[in-house]
Amino acid sequence: MDTDFRPMRDTETDLVIGLWDLCGLTRPWNQPEADIALVQANPNAEIFVAEAEGRIAAAFMVGHDAHRAWVYYLAVHPDFQRQGWGGKAMRAAEEWGRSRNMPKLHLMVRRTNEAVIAFYERLGYCDAETIVMERWLDAERSRIKQAAKDK
Repeated sequence: MDTDFRPMRDTETDLVIGLWDLCGLTRPWNQPEADIALVQANPNAEIFVAEAEGRIAAAFMVGHDAHRAWVYYLAVHPDFQRQGWGGKAMRAAEEWGRSRNMPKLHLMVRRTNEAVIAFYERLGYCDAETIVMERWLDAERSRIKQAAKDK
């Protein structure tokens, strides 16, 4: 694992959520607190952070489904963007997946986020030519998402 990154401490939950909010990664139907609780209860997932200047500079969530590794919520604080933290985070996520014998790493990017798509393409990631489909099992989260789409 890249030595710049370490597992998130329980006391850093609010700081990490604040970073994710600041970077526009959270949505009302995907409560980050619930996602963090799932990670903390799952041996196949972790959240990593890196510090710079006494604060969290970058964070990401990683997990696997026994077939592929996934990276989520990769965020770099705006004060530290364009300094290599995103690339370091992805290398750390890749190392995490390799250490668990995962053959590949997937991630999702909203189609409208062209700058982030370009970032991942520069790192060698490409469109998997796959459509991600969903069906909400949590009726309340489904309602929240539909209400946001209707605005």
